[in-house]
Amino acid sequence: MREQISASLKDALEAGDKRRAATLRLILTAVKDRDSAARESGRDGVADDEILEFLRKMVRQREVSMREYEEAGRLDLAEQEETESAIIREFLPPQMEDDDVRRICAETIRDLDAHGLRDIGRCMSTLKERYPGQMDFVQASCVMKDLLRIRAPEPEGKGGGKETP
Repeated sequence: MREQISASLKDALEAGDKRRAATLRLILTAVKDRDSAARESGRDGVADDEILEFLRKMVRQREVSMREYEEAGRLDLAEQEETESAIIREFLPPQMEDDDVRRICAETIRDLDAHGLRDIGRCMSTLKERYPGQMDFVQASCVMKDLLRIRAPEPEGKGGGKETP
C-alpha cells in the first residue's frame, strides 16, 4: 500500500497536480509517523489494515469538515475537502452497500446463534475477520446492535402478551 501511495505521489508531482500531491504527502507522513510509533513499541510498523482504518478516519474527518464549511457558506473549502476525500478513497477498497451490511450482520447473528447485546463483541470480531476493509465497522456495529436488541430474550417474569387497559 505504501508503494502504491508513493507511486501516486510521483505521478501527481510529474503532472503538476498540487492538491493531489499535498494530500498524498499528508497520507505518507501520517503512515510514517505511525510506523515510527509502532517501532518504538517493538513492532515492525503498521500493517495495511491499520493504514486502511486510518484512511477511513481521514475520509470521515473530511466529510465532517465539508458539512461544516457548507453550513458556514465556505463552498470553496468544502470543495477542497471533497477533493481530498476522493483522493483518499482511491486507496480504500469499495465499501458494501447498506443493504449488504444489514444482510451480512443478520447472517452473522444466525451463524453465531447470538441472542442479545452481550454477543456484540463476538459478532463484530467475526465480521472483522470475514470482511476486513470491506465495510464501515462503525456502521456495522450500529446495525448489529439494532438487530441484537430485536433478538434479545425477554427477561424472566415479563409476559410476551399485551395487557388490555
